[in-house]
Amino acid sequence: MLEVKNLRKTFDDYCAVDNLTFTVKPGTVMGLIGQNGAGKTTTFRLILDFLKADRGEVFWDGRPIGKNEYDIIGYLPEERGLYPKVTIQDQLLYFAQLRGKTKKEIEPKIDEWMERFQVKGKKTDKVKTLSKGNQQKVQLIATLIHEPKLIILDEPFSGLDPVNAELLKEGILSLKNSGSCVIFSSHNMDHVEKICDHLIMLNNGQTVLNGVVHEIRQSFGRTKVFLESNLTLDEIQAIAGVEQIKVHEDQSFEITLNDPEAGKVLFTAATKDGYIPMFNQQPPTLEEIFKQKVGERHA
Repeated sequence: MLEVKNLRKTFDDYCAVDNLTFTVKPGTVMGLIGQNGAGKTTTFRLILDFLKADRGEVFWDGRPIGKNEYDIIGYLPEERGLYPKVTIQDQLLYFAQLRGKTKKEIEPKIDEWMERFQVKGKKTDKVKTLSKGNQQKVQLIATLIHEPKLIILDEPFSGLDPVNAELLKEGILSLKNSGSCVIFSSHNMDHVEKICDHLIMLNNGQTVLNGVVHEIRQSFGRTKVFLESNLTLDEIQAIAGVEQIKVHEDQSFEITLNDPEAGKVLFTAATKDGYIPMFNQQPPTLEEIFKQKVGERHA
């Protein structure tokens, strides 16, 4: 289990991370989200002891995290880095050996991991011959092939197309199911919402949200309604509590309420003639919550 307690890091007069506290239990995934410069990468570097905190502690299984724990960590930095003139196989063996694994342990797993991430190429190919996407997959494999207990991924979905992003998502969930602690940062709130058990939202080093994903969404109230009915735009606008209306190409409506209770009035009006194809009242998305919280901090 990873425990981060009251971390603070400043650079001259700038506070990059302030009083950050969270826990990641085995078999769970935590998302760290925020704008560029919010403190995400600094947090990862503090956990890994690449940077020294001004204050606070990081524990793994109740002990201060340090060099003895490095072999059980898998870290994917935002700035990718592979050796272009080295073969896939030699590269993966090298990085695994740095984590205390032997060639005998890792060599049989290379084909399995390349198949799992659908790397297009042979393990004897040099990295420079691969496409950018396949190079990124090789780096992901290098991060995960030694089956770390703590996995830290800094913007792992960056540059991946939807198919490869789905492969990565499946890989993360597989490691979660095997009992690893996973932390990743992302600007894609959809990935965070689908994968994470827990999230931290940072803004200028400050924690603005900390909790279980669905509980955070529910705490903002069911203020979004997706509606397909015979109601006209004017009729919807006339309902008290309707704040904003977006008309989709299929002529369905996405309605923002300033009071979730207005949904009952809207539903009654929409169903006055009986059956309607769609009425779905939801809390705001993580992306909408993120924009709202960042806006509050800048106000």
